Amino acid sequence: MSRIGKKPVDLPSGVSASVSGQTVEVKGPKGTRSFTATDDVTIAVEDNVVSITPRGKSKRARQQWGMSRTMVANLVTGVTDGFKKELEINGVGYRAQMQGNTLKLNLGLSHEVNFDVPQGVTVTAPKPTEVVIEGNDEQLVGQVAANIREWRKPEPYKGKGIKYKDEYIFRKEGKKK
Repeated sequence: MSRIGKKPVDLPSGVSASVSGQTVEVKGPKGTRSFTATDDVTIAVEDNVVSITPRGKSKRARQQWGMSRTMVANLVTGVTDGFKKELEINGVGYRAQMQGNTLKLNLGLSHEVNFDVPQGVTVTAPKPTEVVIEGNDEQLVGQVAANIREWRKPEPYKGKGIKYKDEYIFRKEGKKK
């Protein structure tokens, strides 16, 4: 039995969900999102609650049960609160700034990195050493944050690079004389 799958997803006020076949569409103040589940689960909406049940007792049906419930919960969170990732830039001369729909990064390379922000995500640079990525799609927000971080991952000796705000960088000791 899936502990996660058993829990129904509550719909807060101002959020509506509709099911057509295996597709769940959730509408809220921050937009509309949809998810198509596999044929291994059944999705039902009753009294502002979305419930998911497996079809059969196969291993795949039980796997899809918990995953589908989590995906629907992420849709509800996305259209109500949205998702946010914060990046921190450490290093002498390392900075970021927004120009239109392009994030310009100075990361100690011979050239400036221009990162085009995809549709559906908002990127801001409140300080030259901070980047905030926001949107209603958790997967897209995380992927954009990972793509920005990939330009200069934090190194373990001085901690220079782009890291998540809550990330801990394990530091190594340098050479001894």
